[in-house]
Amino acid sequence: MNHPDLPLAGIRVIDFSRVLAGPYCTALLGDLGAEVIKIEPPGGDDYRAVGPFVDGRSGLFSAMNRNKQSIVIDLKAEAGLALARSLCERADVVVENFRPGVAQKLGIGYAALRELNPSLVYASVSGFGQTGPESHRPAYDIILQAMCGLMDATGAPDGTPTLLGEAVSDVVSGLFASWGVLAALLSREKTGRGTHVDVSMFDATLSLSATLVARYAATGLAPRRVGNRHPSSAPFGAYRAADGFYVVAVLNNKLFQTLAGTIGQPELAADPRFADDHSRCSAEADLRACIEAWSATRTVEEVNRLLSAAGIPVAPIRNVKQAMESDHAAYRGLLTEVPDARGGKVRLPSQPVKFSGYRANRVTTAPALGEHTDAILATLGIAGDAVPALRASGALGPEALKPAAHHRPGAGTTPEDTNMENQHA
Repeated sequence: MNHPDLPLAGIRVIDFSRVLAGPYCTALLGDLGAEVIKIEPPGGDDYRAVGPFVDGRSGLFSAMNRNKQSIVIDLKAEAGLALARSLCERADVVVENFRPGVAQKLGIGYAALRELNPSLVYASVSGFGQTGPESHRPAYDIILQAMCGLMDATGAPDGTPTLLGEAVSDVVSGLFASWGVLAALLSREKTGRGTHVDVSMFDATLSLSATLVARYAATGLAPRRVGNRHPSSAPFGAYRAADGFYVVAVLNNKLFQTLAGTIGQPELAADPRFADDHSRCSAEADLRACIEAWSATRTVEEVNRLLSAAGIPVAPIRNVKQAMESDHAAYRGLLTEVPDARGGKVRLPSQPVKFSGYRANRVTTAPALGEHTDAILATLGIAGDAVPALRASGALGPEALKPAAHHRPGAGTTPEDTNMENQHA
């Protein structure tokens, strides 16, 4: 019988982060039941102003800020800082992605908050970490892909270094941050002590590049671009059919023998050029010509049907729409349709891990800017006449800023706010 709660029910997270890496971290925690309170500056998270827009709302912001509450707090106002610190004093986790040193300057750094809350788990996500010769640098995903070798290792051998089609440095940094937070929470259960989790996008991107780093560690050489094929195995890559492309993955001699027979060229298995994985990789161009001589007269669907029937790993090359609209993605629940505040429907992603002892992930829409201000203040005992007084103090941003009015494209931070942050593309 499933437990009615989610794994992180009862965990409170204060989220100072903006754009992608930090918000992705806290979205993953929120998926599993953590209460995530997003503290935004008066102009809101920069991602609110980044398209694509649907009904005036950013699709990127909506996805990365699902399952969160929003309150606007001006950290530069004395009353605002006091309010933020009060929320952190009652929290289990704080996540921020300012440039190193900015959180301390604002009064919400780990050292200051640890004095208030010794059991606090505090995660900092930055481009190059809290220490080191590059720690002062701002970072976008493209900067990290360039500096960590991903672009150099991606693309055709005779082509230019190529940017991956996803903001992988941001995403993996958010993933590692959530992993670090969970490890710290587990340790806290044993020791009662919190800790500072320092997540560097540079470190995380190189950790993501597990096989590239392993090859370098073993050989001392930088891996070279090989295009749409495996660097050390064949046939293992993308091949042409009559109406498009497909991929095949063959890693042993028995499977290669099966492939050779299936494509009507059993003699390939006895050809010295293709005797083992290493030789097949060295003669990949010749092997590719043999395989494509067979598949070029067949459709992608026919190639996949024939090779699949023979037990050979094969797949069509899909776009994201085709992948997300597949029967398997639907069965696994990778997008959840939920009602939004305007009476419509929105589809949102969620974390992918399934737990037999818990119900399905929580999926709720991203908040409007400052939407949950009154409810969050109430948890601190601030209600009634105290709320207008707090608003008049500037703690909640300009007095004209009302919670219901600011979920709109075009809202952004001031240049000063933007320059303080470590921003992620």
